[in-house]
Amino acid sequence: MFTSGTVGSRSRILFAALIVGTFAAATPTRAAPPAPFPFLLPPPMATYEPPATTPQLITPREDEATAYEMPARLRRQVVSYATREAPGTIIIDTPNKYLYYVLGSGQAMRYGIGVGRDGFTWSGVQSVTRKAEWPDWTPPPEMIARQPYLPRHMAGGPGNPLGARAMYLGGTVYRIHGTNAPETIGTHVSSGCIRLTNQDVIDLYARVSVGAKVIVLPMERRADLGRMTR
Repeated sequence: MFTSGTVGSRSRILFAALIVGTFAAATPTRAAPPAPFPFLLPPPMATYEPPATTPQLITPREDEATAYEMPARLRRQVVSYATREAPGTIIIDTPNKYLYYVLGSGQAMRYGIGVGRDGFTWSGVQSVTRKAEWPDWTPPPEMIARQPYLPRHMAGGPGNPLGARAMYLGGTVYRIHGTNAPETIGTHVSSGCIRLTNQDVIDLYARVSVGAKVIVLPMERRADLGRMTR
């Protein structure tokens, strides 16, 4: 059984609870602080780019084989060749497009060559007056007059039309020289010069001496072709 004092105490407690609840409901609720971002993004990775390099330029070796496959008959070879000319003489067989370097004892080293195109072949006897390795090219005035687009001078090198070696003939504008166009060997192609592959002209150059006799046969005469020495 409750006494009046007990009832009064309970009433005061309930009244106080109601007041506290009212103030709590009236007080605005603070938003909770945002949760920290669960992870950190890594810094952007730079795309790898290889360092720039300068293209390497490779100068062809003088004894490097050409990619062009020379017909068998035009390849350098020792042949039987009967002649009264002394060893060391050069004989140009213009019609058959061969150059013979006389070895003696009935033999010669035979090379396939390119000769003058129609109207530019010539014949006669000359001598080697000068030799040059990787010669410069200065087209003569007669050639410039016919082909004005030609350069007036070109330094020697793999791209030079005179190729790896040149042997100058007397006081003429003609030369025995190499070529960077081996596919022209065996054809009428030049303005009168005699051309060999770079590999062949290097071989011939090493054999020939300044002062060597050079015989250029005319188109109407055919030299003895010789037989290959086995």
